[in-house]
Amino acid sequence: MATMGLEEKLAVLAEHSLLKHVDPGELSQLAAYATVAQHRPRAIIFRQGDPGSSMMAVLSGRVRICSYSAEGKEVTLNIVRKGEYFGEIALLDGKHRTAEAVAIEDTSLLVLERRHFLPWLESHPTVCLRMFNVLCDRLRRTSTQLEDTLFLEVPIRLARCLVRLATAFGVEERGGGTRIDVKLSQQQLGTLVGITRESTNKHLNEWQRDGLITVSAGSITIRDLDGLRELADFYDEDEAEA
Repeated sequence: MATMGLEEKLAVLAEHSLLKHVDPGELSQLAAYATVAQHRPRAIIFRQGDPGSSMMAVLSGRVRICSYSAEGKEVTLNIVRKGEYFGEIALLDGKHRTAEAVAIEDTSLLVLERRHFLPWLESHPTVCLRMFNVLCDRLRRTSTQLEDTLFLEVPIRLARCLVRLATAFGVEERGGGTRIDVKLSQQQLGTLVGITRESTNKHLNEWQRDGLITVSAGSITIRDLDGLRELADFYDEDEAEA
């Protein structure tokens, strides 16, 4: 996907929650500035601390968002899939990146530069209001993750993580079960919930023996999603807030 026509770019931007209500004629002005970037597996899209000047839409592939402590300890913050966006904060304030973005597989991105977006945003105040909603949603999710890390036991946190990954990236297998169609090392999986690789390995092995999951060649398949949900004491957050 080396090149994209204006109509293709317009279709991608129109899917964004910030932009889907914008008149196509006005949105085409923004689409004309968007560019396409290709990244190979494990390629670093931007590093933590790099100048922030753009946001990206994933056209194909997946991107892992991670952060590092002063001692070099890595924490995986999020996995961004096709149709999703990242980098909005830097798009707004133009400051340094607070995390690192790494392509998990061959990845194609639609890139929108800050110097083009901000002048356009000034004439679209309703988009500003929706931007606030998106950022507030990000903050709520971050708060929920922090609360889970502080207050929940390790098995519950890990089980909830697997359920969320299965919901976002699940592929139904012919022989039954839901395979999580994104490869993460046990170290990376553990950092999603703030636990060690050893602890992650211990619980995955226990759940495999219990028939809840299958681990094979770095891939996890959920064999008993209801059982895993019960273990996680999982609930629908939208229903809980209603």
